[in-house]
Amino acid sequence: MQVTTLSFQNLHAHGSLFTDLLRARHRTFIEQAQWDLPQADGMEFDQYDTPASRWVAVHDFGRILAGVRLTPTTHRCGIYSYMIRDAQQGLLETIPSDLLYDEAPVAGHVWESSRVFVCDDVPAKMRLRVQMQLIAQMVQSARELGATSVLGLIPANSPRLARRVGLDCVPAGPVMDIGGSESVCVNISMATKMH
Repeated sequence: MQVTTLSFQNLHAHGSLFTDLLRARHRTFIEQAQWDLPQADGMEFDQYDTPASRWVAVHDFGRILAGVRLTPTTHRCGIYSYMIRDAQQGLLETIPSDLLYDEAPVAGHVWESSRVFVCDDVPAKMRLRVQMQLIAQMVQSARELGATSVLGLIPANSPRLARRVGLDCVPAGPVMDIGGSESVCVNISMATKMH
């Protein structure tokens, strides 16, 4: 099993890994979760997949097992900034604007985590290992990008897993039904992993 952090600077060195990741997102979010998201050629993408973002992929012999996107909270592209802030500002129809207790941060040391998934065909005996690899690489990449915290919209049961693997994960908003699943915004401190 390998874990790779992709950026527009290194996509050329990883063959089809990025398009494979977008295809896995398509299967996860469009085919299985039935979310109405932008798509082309069997790949899911949106306005936050820009050169400012990074993508963490857990993969094995050309097969995507899991992934997550990291986006700086300081980034802007047209009217958009990052998903959670844009939802709070009413720019996204599919995510409620009251998803956070406080105003969405815009700071160089805060990054957003979005499009978190583990493929449904990952065997149960491998899932925890895959999740741990994904979280570890997300933390390492976020820290390398200067993040001291990550703001994420995740499944409501994920904070338990985060604590199990040593992440300081605090709810930043109420549990909400988003796209047919219970989700919650969380602040994840990178400080516990800064040794």
